[in-house]
Amino acid sequence: MTVSASPDGMWSIGELAEQAGVTVKTVRFYSDRGLLPEATRSAGGHRRYGPEALDRLRLIRSLRTLDLPLPQVDRIVAQEDAPGAADALEGAVAGQLRELGTQLSSLRWREAALHLLRDCTPEERADRLRLIGAVNIPPSTDALARFWRHVLPARLPARLLSTLLEAAVPQLPADPTPSQVLIFARLHAVATDRRVVDINIRRLASRTSDEACRPAVLYEGLVEACALASADVRDRRPPHAGEALDCFVTAHAGLRDTRDTPAFRRQLSVQLGRLAHPLIDRYWQLVGELPSASRQPTIGAMDDWLRAALDAQVAPGAGR
Repeated sequence: MTVSASPDGMWSIGELAEQAGVTVKTVRFYSDRGLLPEATRSAGGHRRYGPEALDRLRLIRSLRTLDLPLPQVDRIVAQEDAPGAADALEGAVAGQLRELGTQLSSLRWREAALHLLRDCTPEERADRLRLIGAVNIPPSTDALARFWRHVLPARLPARLLSTLLEAAVPQLPADPTPSQVLIFARLHAVATDRRVVDINIRRLASRTSDEACRPAVLYEGLVEACALASADVRDRRPPHAGEALDCFVTAHAGLRDTRDTPAFRRQLSVQLGRLAHPLIDRYWQLVGELPSASRQPTIGAMDDWLRAALDAQVAPGAGR
């Protein structure tokens, strides 16, 4: 039922509440916050509201229906007639969409994790519970980035470090399958494995102890070598000598400020074999099982291809 305003065009707090379809308590709450303008007070001191209060109350209800927090509602209503009103509303909506996206992602990851537990055998369940319990939902890749900050040499240029981390840390699916949840949980377990810390797995430590070593030169060259090898790796062509391998070896030679010679290549092949570590191999294996928007091979796959090309070239009898 529509309540008509009094002859002076004003409504009491109860009449305004009925007009808006809310309780008197709600009107009083927003009025006490200063969000509803009082037109006047009656002779008995009761609040009286004009039509603009009804419009304001409907705006507030719409914003609250979208689950915007009260402080944001306050700011939007306060700027309703100001030049920046549209910007305030757009900013609030964008923020709410981001928060909702996080909530939806969390629900999707949780649902996939529950399916993962439901559909496994009793023997698998304890291990999967342990893996999932170590991961926040929705998950973060922070642990993976910390892993590589530990593995990579210290004091790499910021731009180069950012490039390496971007290539090494995978983007996670917003709507994962149960198997992808398991892959990421295993990847997280590798990245947080205490053995990485205990053995101080800085793969270049033995090669960067003297002043001549230049790790930035190495990694700049490795990035270029991987780019040159990516098509061969993607198309599953066998490892072979060529520009990519030459760039790879030159990068390692540049680390020690030495020349690329047959003897250096033989020495490098042996050295790289000694530096291999199962945790890093496992990391790249798991990353390769996650979906990739770029369809580019992982750095691990390209590095394996380049090492295999080097091993084949220096193997006894090669080239005969």
